[in-house]
This record gives sequence, structure tokens and C-alpha cells, in this order.
Amino acid sequence: MTRIFTAILFLFLFGVRTVFAQQDSAVWVQVEAQPSLREAQDRAQAYANTLPDVNGFRLNSGWYAIVIGPYLRNDAEQVLRVYRAEGQIPSDSFIAFSSALGQQFWPVGANILDRGVVAPPVESTPEPEEPVAGLTPQASDETRSQALQSERLLSAQDRENLQTALQAAGFYNSTIDGAFGQGTRRSMGDWQRFNGYEPTGVLTTVQRQALMDDFNAPLISAGMDRYADPQAGIELDLPLGMVAFDRYEAPFAHFTGSDDPNTQALLISQKGDKATLRALYEVMQSLEIVPLDGPRNLRNNAFTLEGRGKGIVSYTEAALKDGQIKGFTLVWPEGDEARRARVLAAINASFTTNDAVLDAGAGADAEQRIDLVAGLQVRKPRLSRSGFFTDADGTVLTVSEATDSCTRVTLDNDQEVQVAWSDANLGVAVLRPVRSLVPINVAEFSADKPRIQSEIAVSGFSYQGALGAPTLTFGQITDVRGLDGENGVKRLALAAQPGDAGGPVFDDSGQVVGMLLPTPSEGRTLPASVSLAATVDRLNEVLTQAGVSGQSGQSAAEISPNELSRRANGMTVLVHCWD
Repeated sequence: MTRIFTAILFLFLFGVRTVFAQQDSAVWVQVEAQPSLREAQDRAQAYANTLPDVNGFRLNSGWYAIVIGPYLRNDAEQVLRVYRAEGQIPSDSFIAFSSALGQQFWPVGANILDRGVVAPPVESTPEPEEPVAGLTPQASDETRSQALQSERLLSAQDRENLQTALQAAGFYNSTIDGAFGQGTRRSMGDWQRFNGYEPTGVLTTVQRQALMDDFNAPLISAGMDRYADPQAGIELDLPLGMVAFDRYEAPFAHFTGSDDPNTQALLISQKGDKATLRALYEVMQSLEIVPLDGPRNLRNNAFTLEGRGKGIVSYTEAALKDGQIKGFTLVWPEGDEARRARVLAAINASFTTNDAVLDAGAGADAEQRIDLVAGLQVRKPRLSRSGFFTDADGTVLTVSEATDSCTRVTLDNDQEVQVAWSDANLGVAVLRPVRSLVPINVAEFSADKPRIQSEIAVSGFSYQGALGAPTLTFGQITDVRGLDGENGVKRLALAAQPGDAGGPVFDDSGQVVGMLLPTPSEGRTLPASVSLAATVDRLNEVLTQAGVSGQSGQSAAEISPNELSRRANGMTVLVHCWD
């Protein structure tokens, strides 16, 4: 029994010491946060020129906070009041805790997180606390009875917001219902104890303000504010500290980043039906601002798109209702996920619409380019080359450079293919479609040996897809060997473009006698009229290695240019290499 009593006494005394230690713990006045280290260092220097005790720390969100301190809690609140009143710090400055701070970056080489508090630079004369929005102002040192009285004036939404903030801080894990039962009271007491307050289980007005300031810090730093667009018929909260309205280009209202080009927003507003919604869904996925990696969900009357990559995270949602499509896109820099999640949740919760819809002609006088859709850059492949079908299953022969170091390889923009075999020495690759294809035409490989000076034509996407169809370039065979006399390659008198590489070489009967290779680049510059092609024998060897049998042609008479063009169009494909 004595041992039990001793243990209880020890725990009680340990708890008392812990409470007092936490009451004396250091806090800070956070005055600003910047997304980049350089900007934060410049701002910290600016504050240090006029104020004492300026420090800078990296936040968990990846941003960089500029803080003043450390002080005891009461001293920090006095510093906050005086500096706000004097206009020396922004009006949205707030009390911050050491638990939110990471590595120190200012002053350079300093490390004061574990250092004791410093004396405040202002005298501790009591001043009235600034009113809290939506709450009745109360003294900063309310008793438990006074705190309960002020708590009764809270709206249902205020009470739910407090539970949400406690949950985000890790102190509450129950239902967000606005009912302050035992679980909520316990979490309030835990939060008070952790932050150095007396754990009464009832938050005072000042404590509620501190809790909500800490919870809303990501939104405050992003400048979240209400925005109404009467032309688009949309009203919502937007991070107006990060983006600003730029222009209309139907169906979008464009918001561009104030400082970071990786931060963008769109409001989506147009008339339409389910077909329009599906078309918008497809178009959005072709844009640079919607990276390929991420979930997509198209439902009956709505869709969502998320994409991650190339330094951004993008989220889009749109819904069809009463003949109108309304929605938004938020593009945010990678590495700032905690703040992005809060901003996105605030946009979703605040999004409302009315009957107005953006004029379909809005922005009609803007710059027009084939690689832009409503002012947004269409995603472009890193490299595009030609290829051609070799069997009825849609197997394609192309050049290896069309597949090297690609995260994805497609035919004609959307048909994904995989590399079945590659011959690095010859520079040829065999592609197999992920989904089955039914080619219009398949290559017929000539069994006859080509003759020097015989007429040939190459089918290829000379301008890498800009024309939408392959073109025929005519020339002659000038040698049945390569430049160094090697077998398996023949030389052509033909002025080819880079996009033609991988295209089939036809004889005058429409049979394939080779495949155009890229122009060699090993320190040599060839005349513009000299090109190289892989021979049929070598192409068949590569196909065999990939488990494919090429189709042999029969001797045939010369065909017309129109017939040759028809065969080439049905056989030649555009191969895209994507990063």
C-alpha cells in the first residue's frame, strides 16, 4: 500500500513539475512566412534592422518563418500587442510555438531553440486585447467561470472550428459535432497543458484565439479571402496572397502566381451537357498543368483530376448542373502539401455558384496557337519520330531514340506502347501496344535486293505531327552499304527531316525496302541530301528477336503515287517520347 501511495505521489509531483515547466516554456511572435529561403533571409534582415530578437526557422510545411523571441507567454502577448499597434509587424502576426519550428536559418549559424527566454523589448503595461472575429472580446486572464460565459456566446460553427483545430493539433480524435463533452474538455485541457496554460478544460478567449491562429496559419500565410466573379457566376475563398486574377479565356478565368509561377488557379464556367463535360475532362488531361501521375475520376455529371510531377500538384473538379458546368483548378508547388491541403479544403468548402455563366466569346482576342487551349499550354512530348505497323496485332518498328529515357511512349498522342525489343547498335526498337490495335495497312517487306539508283520514297512525320498526317519524301538508293562500308545499312539520296526517322522506305511497287535511320551525330555533319536506312534483312532479324514475323511481299508492278500515299497513311504512325 505504501508503495502504491509513493508511486501516486511521484506521478503527481512529476505532473506538477511538468505543468510549471510548460507554463515557463518559450513562445514566439511569428510575423511573416516566405516560400523561399532567399526571400525569407531578405525579410529577416529587414526586420532585424528595426527590431530586436529576430530569428528565422524552417517550418514543417517547407516555408520559412520569421519570428521574434523567445519570450514567456505573457511577454510575447505584450510584444504582439505593442508591435501591432505601432505598425511594426503585420496585423495578422500571431503567437507561435517551438514545436512548429525546424532548422534555424537566421541569424546564420545560430541555434537558439533550446535557449532560455529573453526579456521583452517593451514594457509590460496591460492593454486591451484585440477583438476576435466572431467572438465576444474578453479579458486575456479570464477565470474558468468567465471562460465558460464567453464560450456560451460561440456559434455552432465556432465550436466545430475549435474541435477541428484541436484535431489538427493532435489533441482531439472524436466527432466534429460542436458538443463540448468529456472528450472535448479533455483535449482542451491537454492543449492547455502542452502550451503552458492551466489545464482547466475550458479555453479562454485568448486561448481560443491562439488555437485558431495556429490552425489558420497556413491560410493566413496564403492570403485566403473571399472572391466573387459575377461573370463566371462563382464565389469562393481563394489564396489571394499567392494568386491574382489575370484574364478570361472561355471557359476559364485565369489566376496567375503573384510570386511563384507554379501557383495558379482557374475558375471553370461554361454552358454544356454531358458531352461537353466529357470533352472538358479529356482536354484538361492534355494540359501541362495536369501532370500524368495522379487519379482521375469521371462520373455521370462530374469529374475530378489530380496530377503530380514537374514541381507541381494539380487538382481540378467540375460538375454539370442545369445545363452549366462550374468548377475550379488549383495548381500548387510540390513540397508544400500541408498548406495545399488546407487551401484546397477551404476552396471546396466555400465554393458556391449562381445562374451567371462565362461568355463563350470571352478572351477571343487572346493569343492563338495550336499548342494552347484557352490560354493553357498543351502538354508536349520531349521528342517525336515516325514508325510503321509490321503485323496485324499493331506491332511497330521505330528508331531507338524515340524510346530512350522516356517515362511513357505513345502512338498518335494517346495509344500507349511498350518496348518489346531494342537493337542499340542498329538504332531500331520494336514497340508492342498495351491495348490491341487493328492497323489499316501492314508493311510488306520486299524479298528483292534493292538496286543502286532505284527510286524510293520515305513516309514520315517530317514536322513531328504538326501536319497531322505523314508526308512522302522521294529520293534514290545511292549505295547498298553504309558510310563505312558496313552491311545492314544503305545510303539514300534523300533530304529528310528529324521527324522522318523511323518511317518506312518504299520502292515503286509499295513494298518496304528499309527504315529511315536518324542522321549520325558522332562529330560529323553530312550533306543535307544524304540519309541512311536499315535494310530489310536487319529489320527482320530485330523482329524475330522480339517474337514477331514480318510479312513478306510478292513481286508487283509499279503503283500510282495516290496508291502509295494511301498505303503509307494507313501504315505510318507518329511515335511520342514523354518525360
